Amino acid sequence: MISELSGLYQEMILDHNRRPRNFHKLVPATRTAEGYNPLCGDKITVYLDLDGDTVRDISFEGSGCAISKASASMMTESLKGKSRQQVEAIFKMFHSLVTGQGGAPAAPAPDLGKLVVFSGVREFPVRVKCATLAWHTLRSALENRAGTTSTE
Repeated sequence: MISELSGLYQEMILDHNRRPRNFHKLVPATRTAEGYNPLCGDKITVYLDLDGDTVRDISFEGSGCAISKASASMMTESLKGKSRQQVEAIFKMFHSLVTGQGGAPAAPAPDLGKLVVFSGVREFPVRVKCATLAWHTLRSALENRAGTTSTE
């Protein structure tokens, strides 16, 4: 059963790498941010169209490994229509999932849905930065931070 789930998870990551969703420049975008993982060479730009505190639309462009691209693809699918508060809660849960840190949340945890496929990343610490690059870049876009977000 465990190996079947592992195979399903690997297939989902490979599918999002081969056919990333929301992989385009978003025009118009109210916020953008660039991210870079010097360890692996992943580069990403996240585009947001915010309506007040709601993510009306989100997309990304860039290059990187399968985990990095799949994470960005699945992130964009998961966050459309969410409020900043919901996005922050999902970010924290995802980060805890891939790092194995954080313990139980104080508030009810959001449903991570398909994002749970990244739970195995914590077994490969060097890949955690690949999985979280898009998420940290998203945070920079939400906070309207200048400069490139780095995983270092």
